Amino acid sequence: MTKGDSQNDIEQEIEQTRLRLAGTIDQLLYRSSPKTITRRQVASVKARYVDPVTGQPKVPNILKTAGVVVGVVGLVVALRQLSK
Repeated sequence: MTKGDSQNDIEQEIEQTRLRLAGTIDQLLYRSSPKTITRRQVASVKARYVDPVTGQPKVPNILKTAGVVVGVVGLVVALRQLSK
């Protein structure tokens, strides 16, 4: 191996590393984009309340959430009545 060959190898390795880093930075920018985060969160909520295969609502999860909301609203109303 000559000095020129090893220099070419090093330059090629540096270029490959630069390309990998550029790809990594692009992925990080995409993942941290507000639109991407919002889409991920919406998909997460939909997966909790809608079956992704059939598209049917998951009634037990909906009822649990509705029960919690009704309970919290009832608690707030009761606390306001007691504080008067």
